[in-house]
Formats: sequence, structure tokens, C-alpha cells
Amino acid sequence: MKLFPNGDRVFEVISRYDDLVTLEEREDYEPGDTLALILPFLVLHNISDKDIAGLAAKASFTGGAEKLVSWLQSKSWKVFCITTTYEPYARHLTQKLGIYNQHVACTIVPWEELRLTPEREELDLIKQAEADILTMKPADDDDRIKQSLDRFFREELPATRLGEIIKKVKPMGGRRKLAALSRFADKYDLPLSGWVAVGDSITDFRMLEAVNGAGGLAIAFNANEYALPYATMSLAATSIDNLVEVLEAYKKNRLKDAEKVVRWKERGGSEARGYLHWLAGREDLDEVVSLHKNLRRLVREEAGKLG
Repeated sequence: MKLFPNGDRVFEVISRYDDLVTLEEREDYEPGDTLALILPFLVLHNISDKDIAGLAAKASFTGGAEKLVSWLQSKSWKVFCITTTYEPYARHLTQKLGIYNQHVACTIVPWEELRLTPEREELDLIKQAEADILTMKPADDDDRIKQSLDRFFREELPATRLGEIIKKVKPMGGRRKLAALSRFADKYDLPLSGWVAVGDSITDFRMLEAVNGAGGLAIAFNANEYALPYATMSLAATSIDNLVEVLEAYKKNRLKDAEKVVRWKERGGSEARGYLHWLAGREDLDEVVSLHKNLRRLVREEAGKLG
């Protein structure tokens, strides 16, 4: 969204709207549907799949990601990526990590259809919505954000040709992430009790909850308060390969050995080594949320502010 003027401000308001609608538990809405909501503004400013792929080419990985994926594959783990991001971005990064295409689930967008020149009336409608959004501030204007964007996304935009195309886009978040995980589990005949799932935000909580509930290992990594309560354990760190020892233990004796490693390391956490916490059965998460908030901001920078 930063590829056009004030795009970051537009995104923050839409992301806040995403949180508000998600917490309302609206039946036809999933966390992560932001990626469908921003499409009219990408069309307005001529942002295409080629621009998305260009951003992926410049993107850097979280510390230790390449090392962790390489180690997992050397130990015969199957590695999957279930991500809300658009396909051109997801494909580029997963290929660099050596994750098979058939192991990736992401958000598919009909870019060719979107490229067809929208009607002037459609563009004027989106321009007006953008102008309104730029007068709003997340949290301070929540009621106005909800009312105004409900009108735009649920009434005005769906009545246009562009709106009909965007309606077909189903971002990979919430229940859809869980459905993708279940499809992978069925395909490889691997019950969720044997899976490790790593997530960090509101789009991941159902997936984490399902794996944790089945007796698998659900890991919240540099997570927020929307994900942490649903995880078996958590890691707040600048490098994700701090999970290697835990995963080695998990492969030997599932949760029993993983818990031993986490509880042993829990006492000696530091910013240099990362902070591990065993969350299963834990009631007070305030300290954990605070640690994750700091590391999330450090590692994810501006993206760390999002739900």
C-alpha cells in the first residue's frame, strides 16, 4: 500500500476495520479479508501482480528462517506455508525457501480481470472512499470507521462490476487457514495431533487452536494477544531457528519432551537468546504478551502493529 501516496494510512484504517468486524464475529467475514478490502485501492492506483512480485524480490526473511527450513527438510520434516499474502508474493518467497508449490496455500486474485479498465463512476466511488478514510484515525474514530466502511464495502462497492470481481477473492485467513491445514493433513494422512503450527496473529488463531486442541504443538512466534491464548508454547525472538531444540525434542517424544526443553529454557530467556514460554494451562499471559509486543515491533517493524 506504500506504493502510492498515503497508502499506509489507508491500510491502517482498513486493518482497524478488519479487527472490528472480526471481533464482531460476522458470519461472512474472516480475519485477513483485508487483502480483499484493499484491492479497490490497488486498482485505483494501478498496482498490479507485477508490483507485488517486485516487492517479494526485495523482501528479507525473518532471522533464522532459511536455516530452520533447511534443517527441517534435512531431518525429513514436511514443511508447508499457509499464508494470507497474495500468490505472487507467497510463491516467490516459498520458492527461495525450497518449499514445494503444492505445500503452499495463499490468497489467489484474478489480476487479469482487475486490470480491465474500471468505469469512471467506479474510480470516483473509490476516490471518495479513500478521501473519507484519510480523515479517520484508528481507535479514535472506530464508530465512524465501522459505519462508513460498512456502507462502502457492503453496499456501494458490491453494486459495481469491480465489486463483483473482488467478491470472488477469498483471502487465506481464519477458517480458510484451518481448512487448508486440514486438506494438507488429509492428503498426507497426518492427523493434527502430529503437526507443528507456527502463527503470530488474528488470522492464525483458529489454526493454532485446532492443533493445540488435537494434542499437536501450536507455537506463537512474536505474536499478539489475538494468537497467544490459543498456542501450546511461544517464542519471542529475533531468530526463529531458536525453535530447533524444541522441535528436536518434539520429534523424539512429542509434547512431553518439548515441554521439558521449553520449561528449562524459560528461566534463562534474554533478548539475545529469545524468550520461550510453555502456555498450555497458563492463565496469566500479561508478561508474555508484553515480551512479544516488544520483539514483534523489533522484528516486524510497522507490520507488527497490525492485528
